[in-house]
Amino acid sequence: MTSQNIRRKRDSSRSNGGYSCAVIDIGSNTVRMVVYGGSSRAPTVLMNEKVTARLGRDLADTGRMPEDGMELALAGLARFALILSDLEIEDVQTVATAAVREASNGAAFLGRVEALGLEPRLISGEEEAQISAAGVIGAFPGRDGVVADLGGGSLELVAIRDGEAQGGVSMPLGTLRLASLLEQGEERVDAVIEQALRDAGWDHSITGPLFMVGGTWRSMALYAMHRQSHPLSDPHGLSIDADAAAKLAKRIARADGGELKLVPRVSSMRASILPGAAVLLGALLDRLQPEGLVFSSWGLREGLLHARLSKAEQGQDPLLAGVGQFASQLGASPAVSARIAGWTTAALPAERHGTERLRLAATMLALASMQVEPNLRTTQAVEWALYKRWLDLTDSERGMLAAAILANSGQTEMPQSISALAPEDRLREAIGWGLAIRLCRRLGGQSRKSLNVSLLAVEDDELRLYLRNSHAALYGAPPRKDLKLLAEHLGLDPVVEILVKEDFAAKRDEIADRKWSDAIAAK
Repeated sequence: MTSQNIRRKRDSSRSNGGYSCAVIDIGSNTVRMVVYGGSSRAPTVLMNEKVTARLGRDLADTGRMPEDGMELALAGLARFALILSDLEIEDVQTVATAAVREASNGAAFLGRVEALGLEPRLISGEEEAQISAAGVIGAFPGRDGVVADLGGGSLELVAIRDGEAQGGVSMPLGTLRLASLLEQGEERVDAVIEQALRDAGWDHSITGPLFMVGGTWRSMALYAMHRQSHPLSDPHGLSIDADAAAKLAKRIARADGGELKLVPRVSSMRASILPGAAVLLGALLDRLQPEGLVFSSWGLREGLLHARLSKAEQGQDPLLAGVGQFASQLGASPAVSARIAGWTTAALPAERHGTERLRLAATMLALASMQVEPNLRTTQAVEWALYKRWLDLTDSERGMLAAAILANSGQTEMPQSISALAPEDRLREAIGWGLAIRLCRRLGGQSRKSLNVSLLAVEDDELRLYLRNSHAALYGAPPRKDLKLLAEHLGLDPVVEILVKEDFAAKRDEIADRKWSDAIAAK
């Protein structure tokens, strides 16, 4: 297996929809293997397994990794190597971070890792910061701020501006060290943090949010979501303003261990180190003065994958790349979805909130849902919208995706789980998308011909469906009902008009010219 020669191996026995690769991250707290598949721009996790070896737990006292921790890590790595070999995944990157970097027995440990057939790469603190920043840049394109990657042995800080990482420092403020310091009192922890930030040149205010990377930060986000009864389940992308973040840090720093363990998906190990991490967060908020927090599930491992993409691949929209790959596996190609999205533009309100990328994503998911068993399709598709880890998507936009999918099935009343995510006007717009998709796909079964011989347009107070006379029979009971439902939603009167070939062509040109003129006027 090699991390140098990138070989994207396609295997028909695995329905991952694309290439397979793996990253093994030998950290101070855990040793983790993640196998990825799907789109290279928005890879999906096929397997995720960790061993809690706590390699960095004794560094402050002995300067060495503990023998039992190394044996546990090596046993896990042997298992990982065997699984990857059996799966014939040759594109494997293995990296080691703070604990191995700082331990006097780190080199000997890496030799034992190599004996397993892996090719571990020891990365510096600055390199670790840069790679984690690449992961955040991939997940939140166009966003500026500071990445705070918290591991068991260290805290990395690096600024991101204009899609690039700037500098990067690594400080000995990992969760294992913080837990030990906390036994000496919160004031001692605060003093150590303050000195470390000053020595690293990070005792100043920043621009933008802190992007929180690492399992401990994500556990903190899960705690916040649990307290808020948040309707979503994935902490990725959760945003918290600075005031709420300060309150969260204080609450967790003083929380009873039993309370933290009760939070779903927060392990006992994470619960034990959360108070120390909360003290660190409070110090970061005081000194850096960020505008808020954004929690990212993309960090070091995803940064390794993102950094090796070409500039063109990095420039792809991660939402459309991920949804497109997923929907294609269910028979909803991006090309067909784009044609249907184009056909339905008449359903857009004059003052719209949703973007074209979001409307195209909604179209792809709505069409993909039609390949699912009828009794399950609506429930499953709404769950795709709300709970799958799509990238670069806000809570409000998730709500709009789900609303469009429900409307595609004919349902216009939104449940609380969706209405809690987005304002009413945004949901209403998305319902219009879904009703228009429903009309289009039921008019002619999504055939290319039906799209070429039909037009949807708003003229005065009417929603008009134009059909060429050769396909007049398409206007049966289902599309008649769908046109009426969409027109009522838009506050218009439904009208159908059958045209001969020449008149239909003229009407199509007229509508195209009108759209072009409206687009120019809008600019």
